[in-house]
Amino acid sequence: MSLHARLSAVLLSVILATSVALAGDISPRPGWEVHATQKSYQQLVQDTLAAVRANGMAVVTQAGPTAAAAARGITIPGNRVIGVFNNHFAVKILATSTAAMIEAPIRLYVTESPDGTAQLSYKRPSHVFAPYRDEGGDRLSALAEELDRRFAKIAREAVN
Repeated sequence: MSLHARLSAVLLSVILATSVALAGDISPRPGWEVHATQKSYQQLVQDTLAAVRANGMAVVTQAGPTAAAAARGITIPGNRVIGVFNNHFAVKILATSTAAMIEAPIRLYVTESPDGTAQLSYKRPSHVFAPYRDEGGDRLSALAEELDRRFAKIAREAVN
């Protein structure tokens, strides 16, 4: 193996090790709700999906790099984005602002912490829909606040 190939392999190893080492908990930030749990990643994903259904919402999308990375031989912490919405809210939001619907579905984010526990995070719907208040007015704000309450209930049920 040439010196260049060996250096490239070492550099790649360092980059991969650093990227895994940097993975960690999500810190609180404006407009977000972050819930640490003692649950495992898989358990929190299952409990989140159940809480979504129990609260009259639907799982519209799911995506995450964990399984795809594993298929490539790369181990990363559990990571799943779950898109949640329902037609009741979609129709009402469209009546206030067509542009606001680009934000649907609202995403729940389940991440595995370095200690093996998991977090549930999401941007509050009122934060997500805030840029459309001028167009959607008080009706959009009221719907976003109703979604805030619904997502808070989903989170409480999922993490407990």
